[in-house]
Amino acid sequence: MAGCGFPKVVIIILNWNNAADTLACLESVFRSDYPNFQVLVVDNGSTDGSPEAVRAAYPTVTLIENGANLGYAEGNNVGIRHALAHGADYVLLLNNDTLVAPDMLGRLLAVAEADAQTGIVGPLIYSLNSPERLCAAGSVIHWHRGEIEHRGMWHIAQEYPFPNSPQPVDFLVGTCLLISRACLEAIGGFDPAYYLNFEDVEFGVRARKAGFRVVFVPQAKLWHKVSASLGQASPANTYYMTRNALRFFWLNAPASLRGIAVLCILLRTVRTIGAWTLRSPYQTEWFRRKRDANLLALRDFFLGRFGRMGPDVARVCYDG
Repeated sequence: MAGCGFPKVVIIILNWNNAADTLACLESVFRSDYPNFQVLVVDNGSTDGSPEAVRAAYPTVTLIENGANLGYAEGNNVGIRHALAHGADYVLLLNNDTLVAPDMLGRLLAVAEADAQTGIVGPLIYSLNSPERLCAAGSVIHWHRGEIEHRGMWHIAQEYPFPNSPQPVDFLVGTCLLISRACLEAIGGFDPAYYLNFEDVEFGVRARKAGFRVVFVPQAKLWHKVSASLGQASPANTYYMTRNALRFFWLNAPASLRGIAVLCILLRTVRTIGAWTLRSPYQTEWFRRKRDANLLALRDFFLGRFGRMGPDVARVCYDG
């Protein structure tokens, strides 16, 4: 899709064994009213026929097949490198389990183009499963207690006081990120050591340290089927969230708060492990696996094992 005088945007949609959601996302993307975008689907080694389904339904879409599951971080990095090599002024990273408003991209670009120091912008995110509820209205970091917060999460949108105008935030959730070429050239892509979870937090912090603004745009809207590919509270998600939270705060918290942030995460995790071990409501196979995933997350953090989970962790998370 061409548009003389409009910045070129390459929309990157990462897929892993989720053809149905990817096709629905693509349908919403092609209803966008912005006149100059191209679409790139990056497939992370799917085995469900996703590449063939995308080619059949959208033959004009560029498709890259990684041949393996590289995770969110490196999977998107593959797309980012391709987009920059083919002249993108901006890259829009979009989760495949989302639907976008037709004017979302234009509204994000209007804010991004207004200030050259704006490196990352993102929309107001609603729940696709419960459209009256929010998933994120910008995100903040609570350094002193080792926590991140997606503002408004699960609140009814009409009752939550999110700002009416664009506002700088600590970071934006990786569900949807519009990133300028200047920002990407200055700081690079995502850190693959995270594999998935917390790579978006670290990316926003790195952008701000480099002098770029990270801006939440409430007028731009998107609907997200939360954690469709991994499962919001699955053993795998539990593992990556715990391990990567520890890594992020250890490496990025202000020196005066680093120890207390990591200690808070460790105490919360140990308390959770205890509850999942001892309390009767949690005496199920599912919570045993989540408990073991947390224990392995602690082990791997202290041993410095990052990137994709090892085979022993995968057996706990996926095979039981």
